[in-house]
Amino acid sequence: MIESILIKENLGFKQAKLDLEAGLTVFTGLSGTGKSVLFKAILATFALSESEAKMVEVLLNDELELDEFGIENEELNVFKLLKDKSTRYFINNQLISKKNLALLSKKFVKYLSAKENNEFSNERFLNLLDFMQVKEDKKFQDFLNEYKNTYKEYTENKTRLEKIQEEEKKVEELKEFTSFEIQKIQSINPKIGEFEELMSFKKRLSKKDKIDAAWNRASRIFELESAVIEALQISDVDSSFFSECLNELRAVWENQSFDDFDFDIEEVLDRIEKLSSLISKYGSIEEALEALEKKKSELAHYENLSFEKKELEEKVQSAKILLDEKSQKLSILRKKRLKELENLLNFYLKKLYMKDVKLELKECALSILGKDEISLNINEANLKNLSSGEINRLRLSFIATECNVTNKANGIIFLDEIDANLSGKEAMSIAEVLKELAKFYQIFAISHLPQLSSKANNHFLVEKIDNESRVRKIENEERVRELARMVSGENITQEALEFTRTLL
Repeated sequence: MIESILIKENLGFKQAKLDLEAGLTVFTGLSGTGKSVLFKAILATFALSESEAKMVEVLLNDELELDEFGIENEELNVFKLLKDKSTRYFINNQLISKKNLALLSKKFVKYLSAKENNEFSNERFLNLLDFMQVKEDKKFQDFLNEYKNTYKEYTENKTRLEKIQEEEKKVEELKEFTSFEIQKIQSINPKIGEFEELMSFKKRLSKKDKIDAAWNRASRIFELESAVIEALQISDVDSSFFSECLNELRAVWENQSFDDFDFDIEEVLDRIEKLSSLISKYGSIEEALEALEKKKSELAHYENLSFEKKELEEKVQSAKILLDEKSQKLSILRKKRLKELENLLNFYLKKLYMKDVKLELKECALSILGKDEISLNINEANLKNLSSGEINRLRLSFIATECNVTNKANGIIFLDEIDANLSGKEAMSIAEVLKELAKFYQIFAISHLPQLSSKANNHFLVEKIDNESRVRKIENEERVRELARMVSGENITQEALEFTRTLL
């Protein structure tokens, strides 16, 4: 639920601060005062509209699915829009793209304005039918879960089978290529650490002449060894440290020798080149050896392809038979519930002075939902031929039906001029349905008629004073007079006041 809204520098508004309670919130006022400007600013914070506001801040006390966008839930989640040269969006002070914000918002915000019919998806209708069945038979949920798990396994195996069938067409070519790659690595037979060792030797080799010359000069120290030992002994100094030092020096000198190296220099350079080619292709000798094992597995897979294909074909076929049986049972149970769902939907449509709809269950291709597809016909008219007002009333009926069946829902509904161009009785019918929905949703609406406005939990008056738009919450007698103005115009009559008090 939205607890409060703060808007700054929004066209005619310098600042607007709204503190809210749960339920239905309406905005009323004379034409041109800025109701739509205010409404769009709130929607823009959820990336569902555009606004000229410099800043909008909305505080929600709901736990939202923020983790998938790398944002942590707070006790109060703060949605903020800032506009300078460009518009930026934030949640809990973390920047979020407009695209991701819209994706998130659509999970908990319903905006009923344009000619949309996303409420009438096949999945949502079938889920309602299934929910009705679960209420009567708790075991049906286990049956549904079994069907879905079987379908997931079926699609996974089918995908694997299709991949094998595709591989089968070019398996000989793949086998030949993989065998060649294996043979190439095995022919080099690389060892971990070998390349580094050879490169170190190559580096020494490149300095061979300098190393030999340097050690020839340094070796003269050994000619003085006996003289140094004699001097130390005459001086009554233990000469063992000097002997040990020269022995270590001799060992180092011997290690610098290239005489004991078994390999031909050309062979070493050739070996380095081969190892370099592996490192260039795979990244390192370790990764080349990992690739070797992987390609051996691939080759084994290609050679066992026919066996794997037969096994998968049997699994796919048996799963398809089982799914056909289960989907048939699903269809039978759904058909039994279809009339009940249709009657409930028409109950709300009748309240909204709309014609009845007819629901039909048709067979379609197998999916995770079964083999059922629901078609919705309203007096033989196509959905896209309905007016935006009719579409929105139909959507309200479906949302109300959904709440009635599941007895659970949450989120926010925005209604843009839902009662425009309606008669009083039609407006009252919408008000009654919204009052019922307000038990589940927080609802925002711009209202032109007193019938809907009289049912609001929060009534905000938008007015223009000295060419500045302002919004404030109204209650008691001030609210009575605003509703009466909506009935009789600026010259409020006694009859309008009495009618308003009756509405309230």
